Parts: sequence; structure tokens; C-alpha cells
Amino acid sequence: MLLTFKSKGAANVTMYEVHAKRILDLLHKDTKIGVITADEAANAVSVLEKFIGATRLHETSEAIEHDINAHHNESGDDNNHEHDVDHVSFANRAYPLLEMLREAQKGHYDILWGV
Repeated sequence: MLLTFKSKGAANVTMYEVHAKRILDLLHKDTKIGVITADEAANAVSVLEKFIGATRLHETSEAIEHDINAHHNESGDDNNHEHDVDHVSFANRAYPLLEMLREAQKGHYDILWGV
């Protein structure tokens, strides 16, 4: 399922719900329908920047976790390492929404999704 974030201050941002959920959980928002008000934007930017900074400190452990999940699944160990698709970090996934939040904060716009 896709989520599209809309704001008058920026182009729409669309992402898979599973990726958006991780961001929205940090902001204590529901994935189905919601709003980040202009007044909430500054705090949302701060929360995301802090979390992105923390994930950058642990990029190696995130890459190891990804490798484990890719090669050790429900059917047992898989020692035949298939070609892995490039891993996209949390920071890269969150960046478009973070930029939208910054523009919403500047222009005092709300961000909506699911409407």
C-alpha cells in the first residue's frame, strides 16, 4: 500500500506504507489518515533529524541486520548468497518527507495523508 503526503509547500511525497509507518511511529501518527500541523512541523523535523543522526551512527549494524534477514530466513540458513539489492537507509527513505516538513514549517503549511 502506498501513502502520499500532501502539502501546499512542497511536491507530493509517496512511499510504501511499511516505510512511512516507521517515520509516523516516531511522530506518534497513524498511517491510515492524518495530519502534521504547521505548529507540529518544527518538532517533527527535530525528532526525525535526531533519529537520522542516531541511525547514521549504527549504519554498520543496520547493514548486518539486513544481511542476516536476507540470508537466514524461515526455511533455514541460506549460504548461497544471492545478489543482494542495494539497501536503502532510513535517512534516505525519510529525506523527502523531512524536506517537506522543513518547507511546511517555513510556509506554515499542514501536511496531510490518507485524505
